[in-house]
Amino acid sequence: MTQLLITGGAGFIGSHTSLLLLEAGHSLVVIDNYDNSSPEALRRVLELAGPGAADRLVVVEGDIRSAADLDKAFAAAPSGQPIEAVIHFAGLKAVGESVGDPLRYWDVNLSGSRHLLKAMQAHGCRTLVFSSSCTVYGLPETMPIGEGAAIQPINPYGHSKAAVEQMLADLAASEAGWRIARLRYFNPVGAHPSGRIGEDPSGIPNNLLPFVSQVAVGRRTELQVFGGDWPTPDGSGIRDYIHVMDLAEGHRAALDALLAEPPQLLTLNLGSGQGHSVLEVVRAFESASGRTVPYAIVARRDGDAACTVADPHLAAERLGWRTRLSLAEMCRDSWCWQQANPHGYGG
Repeated sequence: MTQLLITGGAGFIGSHTSLLLLEAGHSLVVIDNYDNSSPEALRRVLELAGPGAADRLVVVEGDIRSAADLDKAFAAAPSGQPIEAVIHFAGLKAVGESVGDPLRYWDVNLSGSRHLLKAMQAHGCRTLVFSSSCTVYGLPETMPIGEGAAIQPINPYGHSKAAVEQMLADLAASEAGWRIARLRYFNPVGAHPSGRIGEDPSGIPNNLLPFVSQVAVGRRTELQVFGGDWPTPDGSGIRDYIHVMDLAEGHRAALDALLAEPPQLLTLNLGSGQGHSVLEVVRAFESASGRTVPYAIVARRDGDAACTVADPHLAAERLGWRTRLSLAEMCRDSWCWQQANPHGYGG
């Protein structure tokens, strides 16, 4: 049993990963300020994890930009033992919002990560799994995108993720003993198959699947499809979607590799290697839900690419990890969550 600190563990990806880690027998401290998450998510995680899980989870309401909150979290392990590794999800992730309020993104994503790393140093913890993003690649010149592609972000969100990645590389080069995995996600979607935990964005969703599911359940009237004239088979943009449960498994595999191997800086794409267009996702969701999803094709958004698909071979080689769940299963589980929670965790 490993003592883990999970930042942002009440969020979409954090809650699913926390559940998987509890089921694997680990002991967790979760720190979250609930800026875009809900305490209800962690209550449901404990419900799903079953008997005994409550003895292995401590929740600290706090902000990673606060040294006092971080010290409290590092001292809160249920076993009383030191924190051995950190999985760092806490951060802001909306591209459009980052363009409108870049200073907030630099503060939370970069400054928050810097405070976390200082706390890790102070508490003698040198193992970190970092939640990065394929947005660091910007508009890549070739497909699929390998880890060696140029880092050329085109918005403040992507710049903030790339800056944290660079800070981690500089830290690993300056001080021996760090075990760091930088995991570049592609497009996480879906929900736990129970329908008890899922994605509950505040305000207007920034990601495709939550928007599609809210249209299907009647919360929104139609989906906007940004561009119908892309150089793709049906004219809509193509993305690499990954089920959140596969993504959670990727974190567990990365953590296991860091703990078992010598200190290193590991950089991996987490994606399926298969692209699906927006309209293909709409059709798959209609099939899964039995509902019609009205949509309107509108102008392209600045900064969007026609196609973004991962080359996931390195993660398979280094971690033995591959995605298992299909687009149909992503849509099925998203709909199960949305049907059971039409207004998210709030009702």
